[in-house]
Amino acid sequence: VAMSTTGDKILDTALSKIGEKSLFTKELENALERNEVDLVVHSLKDLPTSLPPGFTIGAVCKRENPLDAVVFHPKNCGKTLSLLPEKSVIGTSSLRRAAQLKKKFPHLEFRDIRGNLNTRLKKLDEKEDFSAIILAAAGLKRMGWENRIGQLLGPEDCLYAVGQGALAVEVRAKDQEILNMVSALHDADTVLCCIAERAFMKRLEGGCSVPVAVNTLMKDGQLYLTGAVYSLDGSDSLKETMQTSISYPHQNEDGPNDDVQHVGITAKNVPGQAQEAAENLGVELASLLLSKGAKHILSVARQLNDAR
Repeated sequence: VAMSTTGDKILDTALSKIGEKSLFTKELENALERNEVDLVVHSLKDLPTSLPPGFTIGAVCKRENPLDAVVFHPKNCGKTLSLLPEKSVIGTSSLRRAAQLKKKFPHLEFRDIRGNLNTRLKKLDEKEDFSAIILAAAGLKRMGWENRIGQLLGPEDCLYAVGQGALAVEVRAKDQEILNMVSALHDADTVLCCIAERAFMKRLEGGCSVPVAVNTLMKDGQLYLTGAVYSLDGSDSLKETMQTSISYPHQNEDGPNDDVQHVGITAKNVPGQAQEAAENLGVELASLLLSKGAKHILSVARQLNDAR
């Protein structure tokens, strides 16, 4: 069942300005609630960290490349952002991308660009408005347009969005049959990374309207989470990294623990202790940033964005 959402329809306004939390999810959740569909598939980064009552994420599929990618206007083919001429205009509707890249590439200008991938690529190719646009590498890859990627932005250039590159399958929380069925799609590493990222975001009360960014790494049973907050122009920022052990054996946790949700995710086939450790990691990292002044940076960013 193909469906259109508010986010798909309002294409003349920056996402961060619409202010609706469930921009790409509401219509799908309504269909789920009315039993018209049994599961809905989202980009995880579109899903709020608190889901409406009665819903849960029953599966998080193996993550595609979570990095951001630069797609250049044909005339800039073969260049990188640092090689673009002074005052070149870069299209992105993401405050997170703009904040980080303004700081890193002060010679560039950033402007809003909206629309689905086809629309954005068309705007880039057919007009002279933009020298390049920034998109999620995952989306380009899934659509078979990987060959358009001119530059991948590593963590030193641009930390990615919470949940970026992962697909989430949302189901009715009480629908055991569907929950059991889709749980086979869970990728344990992706689940743990995304729980940590979502917990970080939730504790910061971040969303589309503030620049919050992350980078996660799984290595030798340790989960490393880097999280950052930025002012809109990127001049003010806080960034920290923390780690936790997530190597726990899987115990059969029968009984009431079956349906424990971690930031909206139900993953019965991933050790509960590991999920808890990942969630705590996100919360602790956010608390550390808050203790260093993140709340002020984010509230100023929010006010400025509202005033724009």
